[in-house]
Parts: sequence; structure tokens; C-alpha cells
Amino acid sequence: MNMVELIQKKKEGQSLLPAEWEFFIQGVTDDSIPDYQTSAMLMAIYFQGMTRQETFSFTNAMLASGDIVDLSALPGIKVDKHSTGGVGDKTSLVVGPLAATCGITVAKMSGRGLGFTGGTVDKLESIPGFRVQLSEQEFIEAVRTSGMGIIGQTGDIAPADKKLYAIRDVTATVDNISLIAASIMSKKLASGSEAIVLDVKCGSGAFMKTEQNAGELAALMVDIGNDAGKKTIALVTDMSQPLGCAVGNSLEVIEACRTLQGRGPADLQELCLMLAGYMIFAGGASATPEEGCSMAERVLKSGAAFQTMKQFVQAQGGDVRALEDFSRLKQARFSAPCIAEQSGFVASIEADRIGLASLHLGAGRRTKDDIIDASAGLLLKKKTGDTVEKGDVLAVLYADDRDKLQQGIPEAAGAFSISSNRPEPRPLIHRVLI
Repeated sequence: MNMVELIQKKKEGQSLLPAEWEFFIQGVTDDSIPDYQTSAMLMAIYFQGMTRQETFSFTNAMLASGDIVDLSALPGIKVDKHSTGGVGDKTSLVVGPLAATCGITVAKMSGRGLGFTGGTVDKLESIPGFRVQLSEQEFIEAVRTSGMGIIGQTGDIAPADKKLYAIRDVTATVDNISLIAASIMSKKLASGSEAIVLDVKCGSGAFMKTEQNAGELAALMVDIGNDAGKKTIALVTDMSQPLGCAVGNSLEVIEACRTLQGRGPADLQELCLMLAGYMIFAGGASATPEEGCSMAERVLKSGAAFQTMKQFVQAQGGDVRALEDFSRLKQARFSAPCIAEQSGFVASIEADRIGLASLHLGAGRRTKDDIIDASAGLLLKKKTGDTVEKGDVLAVLYADDRDKLQQGIPEAAGAFSISSNRPEPRPLIHRVLI
């Protein structure tokens, strides 16, 4: 095959055959195709799009570029859960124990955060001793012990995606739905699970800003998963304000533990129960998602899911005592309140600005090599719709550096909009696609 001819074909809006996509991805993987031709192909895809069949073939080719995890040694139907990311999204730390306690095997690979979108691996690493890099045998044994395991992604999973993303990032071709879907699903399909539940965020704190775009991405990923023979379900959920009250790694671990003890924020608990319900349904442990949600609620109220969380953390080397004695987690040296300057109602909280504030505080990465401060972050004291009096604390900011704290305060303050009228509540879950 000739790469120039394939670029010309896609530039003219024609569909490429599966073998042609395999040729392209193989060339990206082994560096036989130069970056300038890869860039040209990505730009052609960006403007001409891909059909559903092309997107599936593209995803399959990226999947085949690396290792596929073998989870056959583990019992039952393995169910994975993936979120497209957001501000304060610590759902994996709650949903995993809920589903595992209800008999679902959860063997999950997660990524690190970049920018203000926190990564599950970063949150877990804020627990002293917790190991996210395990050998395959160690991972299998950890999952057998507690019913769940979460490790970092390896470079051998869909390596073509890593190379393509680096080029997309510098050629303004990141925001193409087919490329986004293929990037996510190639890694999910390679992770070895037989069913996948996707949490696709929409709103100011999400990559997809509108419900329509999030719905299109969700539908395409469900199609890819189902075409690959995996039971795939997607929920389009709201990220117009941060999820829960905690933003920042140690703070989010604390909030996840409190949620598993029945003391978490209402929105976080609601979403986690719903996601767990669909995981339990996808894994065949309930006849309906609603029954799965009821099962998850029972193990939450009984405390059994929190016990699973402890077993999971211990199995991966973490200090279990830190899940109840939060002083064992890294503590920020400095804190400061964000004060309301007028009375009224919280009309909105721009999740992206709260995320940027957390980045200023040290809770996120500006580049992939930055070191995260596990203690940095924010605790929201008010959420959208709450009544506010002038002088009330809207949020408390935490940092290990006074200068960083001062950078975060105006960004956090600017995220809050106060009005004289209480806003209409937004639904937490917009759509479910099966």
C-alpha cells in the first residue's frame, strides 16, 4: 500500500478498508510512516470524518498494536468502568467496591491526570504504600483477594494510541469524536473485561461541553464496544459543577471513604449507585439496572462495600488505617477560605474554573512530568442552588505553598455565580445508552 494514496483517498471523503487502517496503524506503531504523513492523515480524518465501520476498524487496529490483557484466570464476568473525566470525579473509588461487594469482578486499568482532570491512579497513590504498578500475577491475586483491583496503564496497551495522541495534541486534531472514541475504546477493549460501563461527562468541567456532543460520543463508543462483542452501556452525566465537594487527591480519597460509610455528598452517592447498578446488571448479577442499584444501596448501607475498599487497598500494599484515620494522608500546610461577597443563591459553579484553581494549588499537572501535591485541593462548602449569605464560606482551599494558595483564591471565587433567584436543578444523569 501507498500512504500518499491513502491520505488522498481519505482527503476526498472515501472510506478506507480495514486492511488500509491496519497498514496505517502498523506504520505509526513501528515508525515506518513519518510524522508528517501521520499528521496529514489525522487532518483528513478531522475534516472528512469516519464511518462507523471505519471507526471500528481504526479502533481494532490500535487494539492490535499492543498487548491484550488476559483475565481468564479470574472468576465471573469481568466488568470495567470508564469515565471521560471531570472535576471531583472520584467515582471509581466508590463504584468499584460497590460492584465488587455485589459479586462483580472489577479488574481495572486507570490513567493519571493531566491538567485539572484528576486521575484515579493519582488519587490511589495518595494512600501511603498503595501500589499501582503490579505484575500480572500480583494483579490477579489482588483481584482474587478483594474482588477488585486498579492498576496503572502500561505502555504495551494500544501503543499506537499514545503516539497518535502526541501528534493530535500538536496538530489541533484532538477534538474529533471518532478519534476520541477509538482512543478510549482501544484501551478499554485491550484491558480484558467482558462488559464496559462508560460515564461520559458533559458540561463546563468536561471535555464534551454539550449534552449533544457527549451523547454522540457515548453512542459511538457503545457501538464500538457492542461490535467488538462486549456488553457496553454508557451514561451521559452532568459536569456543569464539580462532582461532590472535594477536588484534589487526598481530599477525594477522604470523600470516597465517607461516601462508602454513608456520609458522602448526595450527588456523588446518587451517581455511584447508578453506575454500580449498571455494572452489576452488565455482569449478570441482577436482572435489571434498577435491581443492581438496589443491591449496591444495600451493601453501601450495611458497610460491606467499605470493608471491600479496605481489602482492596490492603491487597495492593496501601495503609488501610488511612481510610479511617485521615491524618495518615498528606496534610496541606496552608488553607484559606473563599468568601461570598453577596447574599442570594448559588446560580452556578463553573467546574472548569474550580479545576483551574486546583491546578494552581498543585493538585494537577500542567505537563505529564509534573509532580502532584496529594494534599492540595478544595472543599466546596456550597453547591448550586444553596442559599448564601454575604460573608459565608463558599470553599476552603488547601496548598503546601502560600503563593500557590493566593493564585487559587481568585480563580475559585470567580467560579461561583450568585443570583437573587434559585436556579432550576439540572439532572445528574442526562441519558443512558445500551
